[in-house]
Amino acid sequence: MSDYSIYVLEYAYSSQFPKSGVVYGAHNQGTIKLSYSYVLLKGRDRMIMVDVGYDNVDYAKELNDRFGVENWQDYAVVLGECGVRPEDVTDIIITHAHFDHMGGLARFPNAKVYLQEEELAKWIWIMSLDEKFQFLMGATDPSDIIKAVDLARQGRLISIRGACENALPGIDLHPAYDTHTAGSQYVVIRNDGKAASDDVWVLAGDLLYQFDNLEGQSPEDSAYIPVGLAYGSQTNLLLVTDEMVKRAEGDTTRVIPIHEERLKDRFPSRLSEKGLQIIELAVGDGQQSHVSA
Repeated sequence: MSDYSIYVLEYAYSSQFPKSGVVYGAHNQGTIKLSYSYVLLKGRDRMIMVDVGYDNVDYAKELNDRFGVENWQDYAVVLGECGVRPEDVTDIIITHAHFDHMGGLARFPNAKVYLQEEELAKWIWIMSLDEKFQFLMGATDPSDIIKAVDLARQGRLISIRGACENALPGIDLHPAYDTHTAGSQYVVIRNDGKAASDDVWVLAGDLLYQFDNLEGQSPEDSAYIPVGLAYGSQTNLLLVTDEMVKRAEGDTTRVIPIHEERLKDRFPSRLSEKGLQIIELAVGDGQQSHVSA
């Protein structure tokens, strides 16, 4: 029994992203293809997204071009591959506030948004620092932070303080303080709805970029390797990586790095007409596959 269909939806990609930006210390190892994706969870009475990418306009467009992102496609196109419209989305979980994860909030008028309180507070603090600290804002659009604050005014922001069990049915949120960002969080889906679940998926946000961060760069050396970009502690990143693996009962294939282009080789997938990957992690009971006929 699966409560949710789970899809990793690629909405853009960078075909030549420096590997050192993905795997810490991978200097002079060339470039990789980096997927830009969000996750869709289709439930019986809820339509949930984990992260929402960005709307490719204004400062987000500048960041898109700066990071060499290609083939960005609109939400109606990407979500439409699974028969979903942006206005159908009921809930949004934000793993962290970088532009490529939180920039599209305004496109989802009917959704409540779940964000760690520490994440929002620390970005407001960082925005107030002297311009000498602008490095910290390198992947953040200040207007996204303002949009999140306005969601609180509208009564649509759920500010999470620490771990939250059943934030949504069968979905738990866990903080990863002082890691990739100050208040990152990862998402645990107990897809059979049980407290002691036999069907766990862990969505890692940017606590992991690739399988390499989780499983090492070779079978002979399977040590965890932190991501190439962290505003907090690399030690904390490694400890949280281990925590995520334990929540998945040691099964690293159920800890999902959404920037990983090779997800298509591990799970059922198809390429859309726009040349973007649709990765199917699970099909909920009574639902149809959007990958296989």
